[in-house]
Amino acid sequence: MHRRASLVLLNALSLSRLPLAAVFIVVADLRLRALLVVVAAATDFLDGWIARHRGLATRWGALVDPVADRAFMVTAFIVCLLDGLIGPVELLLLLLRDVGTAIGFIVARLRPDMRAIELKARMLGKVVTALQLAVLLCVLLYAPLVRPLVALVALLSLASVVDYTRAVWSKRQRQQLPPPRPAPRIPHGPTGAPMNSARK
Repeated sequence: MHRRASLVLLNALSLSRLPLAAVFIVVADLRLRALLVVVAAATDFLDGWIARHRGLATRWGALVDPVADRAFMVTAFIVCLLDGLIGPVELLLLLLRDVGTAIGFIVARLRPDMRAIELKARMLGKVVTALQLAVLLCVLLYAPLVRPLVALVALLSLASVVDYTRAVWSKRQRQQLPPPRPAPRIPHGPTGAPMNSARK
């Protein structure tokens, strides 16, 4: 029962970023929006920390958490675009990793030989997510840092897509390898020595 309650809490923390995204759309004050970004980042850190340290990682959680992250992030950046805080090119560069991983996820689910592959977050992807949050805060509170951070996000996003693709492809290759054949059993004589050596 305790484990089930903990899983419900984790899923609630992840899904809380969806109403936070809705509030981000409605709120016009930039400081309040920045506070929403901090709260969303805190829930992301908290549910991940609890899942790892209490052994509560599940396939459902591994799916819900990044979807909620992307929903909040994409919503926030689109709102910033509509408000004139960032341009279309900056939006495209900021979401480059998300578009790439979304395409990869769809392809992996459509191909029968890749459906069994468990898609896990990669370290580069986590770095990109942290930088996206930093960009979002700068868009809202300190515009001079936006352009250099966007360039860094774009560069690391390309590296993240390549890293993610290589990891998935490597797992697919390992799944296609034939199982190792068992070593042939050599009969032994009554003394324990192999029978073929006993005849020499």
